Amino acid sequence: MALGVLIGCVVLAFTAPIPSPAEVRAMAVAAGPAAPLVFFCVYAVCTALPLPRTAFNLASGLLLGNALGIGVAFAATMTSGALGYAIARPIGTRLLHRHLDRDAVRAADAKLTGGGVLGVASLRLIPVIPFAPMSYCCGLSSIPLRQYLLGTALGSVPGTAAVVILGDALAGQTPPTLIACYAAFALVGGLGVYRMVRSPTVPVTREGLAATRPRE
Repeated sequence: MALGVLIGCVVLAFTAPIPSPAEVRAMAVAAGPAAPLVFFCVYAVCTALPLPRTAFNLASGLLLGNALGIGVAFAATMTSGALGYAIARPIGTRLLHRHLDRDAVRAADAKLTGGGVLGVASLRLIPVIPFAPMSYCCGLSSIPLRQYLLGTALGSVPGTAAVVILGDALAGQTPPTLIACYAAFALVGGLGVYRMVRSPTVPVTREGLAATRPRE
C-alpha cells in the first residue's frame, strides 16, 4: 500500500497541472486573513506530491512580501520534506533489509547515510535535483530523520530565499542575478557531493539497519 501511494504521488506529479504564481496568489487571497496559513498548507502538500517548488516560492514573495514570504516558504519546505520522508519511510528500511546483499544498494545507502547533514545539505543546494524525489530517497535510506531535516534546512534556505527575493513572479522570468545564485549554489553543492562520494564510508549492515527500522 505504501509503495502504491509513493508511485501514485510520482504519477500525479507528472500529470497534474502546475499552478502559476498568479493562480496560487488568487487562491490564497480568496482566503482573506488566513491567506498565510492556506498558502502554507497548499505549498507543503503540493510540493510533497511532488510539484515543483519554484512556482510556490515565487508566489510566496508576490503574496506575502519578502520577510513573511521567506518564513512561510521555508516552513512549508521543511514540512514538505518531512512528508516526503514519511511517505517513503514505511517501506524504506524493509526494502534495504531485503537487498543489503547487493553491492550497489549497500554502496548507495552508505554514501548517503555517511554524508549525514552535510551530504543532504549539499544535495539540496543543487537546483536541478528535484526536491520531493530526493525526500523519498532519503526516506528509503537509513539516514536518521534528525540528520535529514537539519541537512534539508541548511541546504534549502539559500535557494528558497533567493527565489522569493529575486524571482520575477509577475513576468515569469528568471533574472540574471538569480541564475548567478543558482550557479553558485550548484558549485558549492557539487563540491559537497564530490567530497561525500570520495569519503570512505562503512556499508550499512543488517544489524545497524535494525536500529532505524520502523517498529512493526
